[in-house]
Amino acid sequence: MPALCRDCLHPFETGRRCPACGSPRITAHPELFDLGIAHMDCDAFYASVEKRDNPALRDKPVIIGGGRRGVVSTACYIARIKGVRSAMPMFQALKLCPEAVVVKGRMEVYARVSRQIRAMMEDMTPAIEPLSLDEAFLDLTGTARLHGAPPAVLLARLVKRMQTELGITGSIGLSHNKFLAKLASDLDKPRGFSVIGQAETLDFLSDKPVRMIWGIGAAGQASLEAVGIRSFADLRRWDRRDLHERFGTMGERLWHLCRGEDTRRVAPDRAVKSISNETTFAEDISDPDILDGHIWRLAEKVADRAKAKGLAGRTVTLKLKRDDFRLLTRRLSLPDGTQVADRLYRSARTLYDQADHPRPYRLIGVGLSELIPAEAADRSGDLLDPQAARRIKAERATDAIRARFGEDAILKGRALR
Repeated sequence: MPALCRDCLHPFETGRRCPACGSPRITAHPELFDLGIAHMDCDAFYASVEKRDNPALRDKPVIIGGGRRGVVSTACYIARIKGVRSAMPMFQALKLCPEAVVVKGRMEVYARVSRQIRAMMEDMTPAIEPLSLDEAFLDLTGTARLHGAPPAVLLARLVKRMQTELGITGSIGLSHNKFLAKLASDLDKPRGFSVIGQAETLDFLSDKPVRMIWGIGAAGQASLEAVGIRSFADLRRWDRRDLHERFGTMGERLWHLCRGEDTRRVAPDRAVKSISNETTFAEDISDPDILDGHIWRLAEKVADRAKAKGLAGRTVTLKLKRDDFRLLTRRLSLPDGTQVADRLYRSARTLYDQADHPRPYRLIGVGLSELIPAEAADRSGDLLDPQAARRIKAERATDAIRARFGEDAILKGRALR
């Protein structure tokens, strides 16, 4: 069986250790050198960057997030062992892991590291489809002749280079389509390399829970379980027409995915159409002050990402999901667009104030769309808010101070709500 050492990149016939360097970090699979669609996912990306830049954090549980009443953005694997998860309220995370070190995120730094990883990927293939700062699909089909090595070797070389040059680790999923490649990358984290071949696809998927399907959340899982669908095998017992009648277009997608079928191509030229961030609460929230704090933090994250990409947006979107799973979406157009957290927050807060709130919320999100270059945004004044220009100028100054002295140099009071 073909095998590969992930430490020295030596290919060999299967065994427990690499015959060249003796490492036990090997990947073996019958189709290892025949597959070309991959998904690379950095391991606890934000936390890994913080540990790299501050070695004193290396062996400590690290949580990236806001104040005690904020939420967890991400957590390192030491904290995850204690039960800490993304979007968890900070007070709950600190109960589970009181010894954790809480660090405020530095989006501009993460964006810079992401660009460095992207450059490494481009050395391998132009067919790269980023999903976020820390993950992407790659199509390495047909690159073996160019690089003198099959895709599996190139991918192992990529994550080794990421660790050596950037101090960041990643996990690889390798398969014959995007759905299975992404599924594979989650099987063995951190520093994993998992393969799902064509011959084993149906057997591999059979007993897996439907929640592993990308895009199936708690509500979708409940809908499927209500009709007795808990696994991929359960899905395959349904007729294609019945699935479509029951679940609409999602039913058609489920029919294909439960068979491991995904014809989507890796799309390297897909333009960024929107920038958004959302959080799902561990417990439903109705307190306007707490929700206001979440709106500010989400606005800050979206603004940081827009600034890192040199983009702004003309449309502000507020997304609210009630405890009964009813989804509300409200939008507000800005004549000149913005990438400033203050304008984004105030626009989203206006949308919140205009909506009825008969029930508590389980999810909230803020987004920017109709993207434009940043140079064209935040130029016009606001006759109804003469202090807007002053606040924008203050935010730009704050950005400069944080870039020089760190993200915690200045913190708004509303971020602590």
